[in-house]
Amino acid sequence: MRMVRLGFAALTVLLAGCYTLEPAGGTAPQPGSRIALDLTDAGRVALGGSIGPGVSQVEGRLVGVEGDEYLLAVSSVTSLRGGTQVWAGERIRVRSEHVGTVYERRLSAGRSVTLGAVAVAGITAVILGRDLLGFGREPGEPVDPKGPPPVELIRP
Repeated sequence: MRMVRLGFAALTVLLAGCYTLEPAGGTAPQPGSRIALDLTDAGRVALGGSIGPGVSQVEGRLVGVEGDEYLLAVSSVTSLRGGTQVWAGERIRVRSEHVGTVYERRLSAGRSVTLGAVAVAGITAVILGRDLLGFGREPGEPVDPKGPPPVELIRP
């Protein structure tokens, strides 16, 4: 049972991956994609009443683009001072003139591979360090809770 839990934990970490926000460039984000919008000074003033003062970035799922407005289901907002506040998908409209940069959330292959390698190394260390697979013992040999006997040196 312990091995099943460790395997499930490893699989979860490996499937999670690492994501980064990258500038969308010239492509328009598709509805349903995760995006972040950097707000301009005018955008902070215009949206201050609905999302709070001093917000520098709004992140969430793009519901759609209607005219010159982004309709966003907000997952978090980041303040100018760096604090992040989690939201529960409330929808807001952001005019494109209030947006400085549009970012898309994309899978980072390099970070994901690094995370996977670290996770595999950590799980391997736990398995081998706790002798979970039974290496080093004969079949049926009981586990000594005190550890192995001390090694006696033979002197000539």
